[in-house]
Amino acid sequence: MDSLFSTPSPHTFPVSVNSSFPSSSPSLSPSPSMASTALFCFLLSLLSLLGIIGNLYTMGLLIGRGRSGRSSASSSLHLQVLSLALADLLYLSTAPFIVYDSLAADWAFGEVGCRLLLSLDLLTMHASIFTLTAMSLDRYRAVADPLAASSSPSSGLLRVALAWGTAIALSLPMMITLHLEDGGVQEGQLCVPAWDEQSSKAYLSVLFCTSILGPGIAIGALYTSLGWLYWKSQTQSAWATSSTYPPRAPRPKVLLLILAIVLAFWACFLPFWIWQLLPLYRPELLRSVPISTQVTVNRILTGLTYGNSSVNPFFYTLLTGKHRRTRQYIICDCSLCVLF
Repeated sequence: MDSLFSTPSPHTFPVSVNSSFPSSSPSLSPSPSMASTALFCFLLSLLSLLGIIGNLYTMGLLIGRGRSGRSSASSSLHLQVLSLALADLLYLSTAPFIVYDSLAADWAFGEVGCRLLLSLDLLTMHASIFTLTAMSLDRYRAVADPLAASSSPSSGLLRVALAWGTAIALSLPMMITLHLEDGGVQEGQLCVPAWDEQSSKAYLSVLFCTSILGPGIAIGALYTSLGWLYWKSQTQSAWATSSTYPPRAPRPKVLLLILAIVLAFWACFLPFWIWQLLPLYRPELLRSVPISTQVTVNRILTGLTYGNSSVNPFFYTLLTGKHRRTRQYIICDCSLCVLF
């Protein structure tokens, strides 16, 4: 995810690595050195290249497994992991634009590039967290009510489509309202929304709630419930007789892998969002901070978000492999078997 509106540009294009409202900008100061810019571009290019290769490998692996025929539970998980890998791949595809903007003297991709780049950031971020929320809900249902949890591939596809559809709806206002403005000799072209600062503040606050706060509360509640079920399965003998079809004892390894993906997302995107909201809610804190420092902080946070998409394929491979092994455990009750 690249900076939305918070950091002044070191060159001419403030979306992606840079953006600002004039009211929150300090007086102009030298941008980061060419050496630090080159290092940032090299590391970002390396992260993106590794991430693209990893996500392409993950997608190819899952598509190949899908053709071989899998159970509905496995197919649903594979669809969700495929959705995550696609979101990461699309996000990583924006890296060349960031590298170009950091090195060049002007933005060369016009208003269409301005709108697509930032909108794609919002789209992939929301698609990822919504898919992760759906995965957490599926894992909870698989433990709490295993008989009702078995879902067809079509229902899994519907959940993935709903995640992407909602993500598109949330990113549309940004795509529609962004446009290029001439910022003069020092700032060049600026990609700014058509609405005023208060409207932008409200919109970004909504995006924070939909991408971090809301899913965080939902996933936290689900994993708290799963933790209680796990504790109950280990400590209460009534677990096996509390209902006709009792919940299964959670298998922590699969759950922990999903939780690791969620925590990695939060660790990389929460600092980014704090940085975005800081100039909107506490602009006075940035007025004395040199532009070069703001750009450096923004580049570090940008690198974190790209790093998240680059390491995710490692978790995806572990998750699908672990799930394939745990499917061998079968619970039979009244001649009805449920695959985990």
